[in-house]
Amino acid sequence: QVQLVESGGGMVPAGGSLRLSCASSGRAFSNYAMGWFRQAPGKEREFVAHIRANSGARFYADSVKGRFIMSRDNAKNTAYLQMNTLKPEDTAVYYCAAARSTYALYTNYNAPRNYDYWGQGTQVTVSS
Repeated sequence: QVQLVESGGGMVPAGGSLRLSCASSGRAFSNYAMGWFRQAPGKEREFVAHIRANSGARFYADSVKGRFIMSRDNAKNTAYLQMNTLKPEDTAVYYCAAARSTYALYTNYNAPRNYDYWGQGTQVTVSS
């Protein structure tokens, strides 16, 4: 079992920055690919970023590319999402997720259905 706990959310003005953390209590954190998703009120959960387990290769949604940076520290069992130049449209609950490295995930890392474990979410609010 893997338990994920997000932290670091809050309220910031447009143009500001936040750093989200996702701490894992499970073993073999390094064997899991990690993802960040977000969900705004009345909208579906959408993909934000993904980092592979072995290569550390990273992928981003077009809407955050160049502004957000995902990273991981396997020694600390933690994944991060550095969010810069925040916009009001970034307002959402942000979730981290862990996934075994399957072919389905490799080819479709932006689909929530391909992730096995989820955190409870942390609220990010960007004021205009």
